[in-house]
Parts: sequence; C-alpha cells; structure tokens
Amino acid sequence: MGKDLRGRELGEGITQRKDGKYSARFTNRNGKRIGKYFDSVAEAQKWITLTRLDDESGSDTAVEYRMTVDEWFKYWMKNFKKDLSPNTIRNYRERYYNNIQQYIGGMLLPDVKAMHCQQILNDMQTHYSISTVYQAYICIGAMFKSALLNDLITKHPLDAVNFKAKKVRKPIRVLTIDEQRLFVQYADKNHNAKQFRLLLQTGLRTGELIGLTWNNFSIRDRTLTIDKSMEYRHDDGYWRAGPPKTLAGYRTIPLTDEAFDILYELYQKKGTRKEFMTLAQVLTFTDPRTGLIREVPMRNLIFVNFRTGEPIKNSTYDTNLYKICDKAGIKPFCMHALRHTFATRCIERGVNPKSLQKILGHAQLSTTMDTYIHVTDDSLQLAMRTFESAV
Repeated sequence: MGKDLRGRELGEGITQRKDGKYSARFTNRNGKRIGKYFDSVAEAQKWITLTRLDDESGSDTAVEYRMTVDEWFKYWMKNFKKDLSPNTIRNYRERYYNNIQQYIGGMLLPDVKAMHCQQILNDMQTHYSISTVYQAYICIGAMFKSALLNDLITKHPLDAVNFKAKKVRKPIRVLTIDEQRLFVQYADKNHNAKQFRLLLQTGLRTGELIGLTWNNFSIRDRTLTIDKSMEYRHDDGYWRAGPPKTLAGYRTIPLTDEAFDILYELYQKKGTRKEFMTLAQVLTFTDPRTGLIREVPMRNLIFVNFRTGEPIKNSTYDTNLYKICDKAGIKPFCMHALRHTFATRCIERGVNPKSLQKILGHAQLSTTMDTYIHVTDDSLQLAMRTFESAV
C-alpha cells in the first residue's frame, strides 16, 4: 500500500511525491509498468481503477502510455516543434535519424534508461565533433522532457547520464576596422557588393537577406522590415521559405543613408533586370504569429543573380567572399562574420545594447552581449583614449 506525506494509506500503486503530486503506477498483463501523475488522490485512484479494469478486459485504453520513441518523436516534432526555424527542425531530424533512432527508436518510452542514452553519446564522441554530440544531447533532452511533462514517462533518462561537455563555440570572426575598409574596397569589384555592404549596415542574417522582397522596403519611412527567411536546399534541390529564426526576428530596421541608397538604386532599376522562370514560383510557409499560410512570390525578391536572373544561393555568397578575401589578402571568413562585424562596430560607436538587440532580432539581451559583441584591438585603443581624454 502506498502512503501520502503524512503516512496515510492511499491504496495499492499510489504514492505522494514531495512536490505534492500523486503517482499512480500499474503493471499490466504483459508485465509493462504504466504510470501517471495527478494533482489529487481521487484522480489517481480513479485512473488506476479504470486502467486495471481495461487491462482485465483486454482493452487498450492505456496504449498512449506505451508509445515507442519513434512514435513519440514524430508526434513531438509535428505538434510541439512545428514553429521552429527550418534549420533547427533539420538539426533535430538529422540527429535523431542519424544517431539516436538506431539505439532507442523501437523501444517503449518508459523503457529507455540512462544507460541507453549514455551509449548513444559515448559512441558519437568517437566519430563526431563535440558540437554535434551536444546537438544529439539537446534533442534527447528536449524530447524526453516533453514526454515527462505529458505524463508519458515518470523519470527523465538523462538525469543519470554523465555528459559534462558543453557546446563548443567556434572563435567568432570579426573584421577589424582596417580589414573592413580593405574588404569593402575589393568587394566593390564583385557583383554582390551591394549585398555585402548592406549586411555591414544592417546586421541581417544571410537567409533574411536572400528572402527580402520589395514590400519589405519602405521608401517613405526609410526602413527595412524583416518578416521571413529563405534558403536553397542543395540536398533536395529546391528553394524554401520560412519565418525568421525566432519571433523576435520579426522586426523593422531604420536604414542608414548608405543602406537606403543601395536599396533605392536597386528599386529604380528593378524593371530592367534579367529574370529567369525560377522567379515564377510562389513559396509558402506557416507564419508562427498567426498560424496562417504566407505566400512569397519569388518575382518580388530584391536580390537576384545578374547573369542568370535566379535567386542567389547561400553558397554563392560564401564562394564570393572567399575569392574577395584571397585577392585582398584577408583571412577568409563566412557571411555571418559580416553580422558579427556590424554588431561590434555598433558597440564601439556607442549604440545602446538594448537597441542593438532589437536591430539584430534577438529574443534575449544576453544573446546580443554574449554572442555578437566582441572586443577588438581597435575598441581597446578607443576605450583607453576615451579614458585619457576625460582625466
């Protein structure tokens, strides 16, 4: 017989936890343990009584508590993670189907123990980088945390796992002021110079840049609204549109004079550019703010390849960057480094961190400060000159 916190009998299979909830557990005719938590002892007693009756009659009322990991992952991704960015969804799926499923996919949720999860992580560390192993750790943790909150399991299997490694951050590449000037000088000879300059003036992500359409550019208000992202999926061979990385990614940015001039010049010439049939496509995605389907007519994209008349792929930008760096004698960097550089210049020039958070589209100020703000030698020199002049 189970007891409550005061020592009173509650009935077979029912106990009270330290947080006040009541745990009801039952072993069915197949030898499987089924459990669930309740706020009151009456609910726990009712559930365990009905579950026993169903079990004796051969009913499968309690089948929801015997869901396999595969079944739960599919349900979890469809119903709990559907509003994530395409890249995050892809990361979850890749880690599950490439590294997790083969170990526990066919197991019942309550049967997954710490030792199974430990084996997954241990085996991965012999073949994968620590950041990839960390992604698998996050996937397992989030998936089973949701199962725990939905009363499908009574204990999280990662609680007893020994995994101390944290996600390893790669060194952030930020251009110094001299490197930035040299880069712009050589970039101006590239056909994508306007895009590179715009990133250095706005801090957009690459997908946000690619997804810009003319309705995002307000000539009257001199602003740029970010409300979507776009990428080319090389593995599948198609373009995909989606929401910004987070809800905070929906934002309107006041434009500098240089950024406005870049977009206004393109606006005046948009009727003369080459357009390929690819632009006849209309992409769709679900807007997480409304739950409604959004349409993205590709013909309205601001940036297209001047030679082919098609949208410019993510990889094309990086290839151009490497070529520019090689000619300028600058250490190579990727597109995201331009976003890092914009954020760093803002801080160096006294931009309020809270304002910068809104411009970059971060949900938390800590993300802005910890991830994108970097102290360069230039800023250190400026800080000491500022200090000296005030003495």
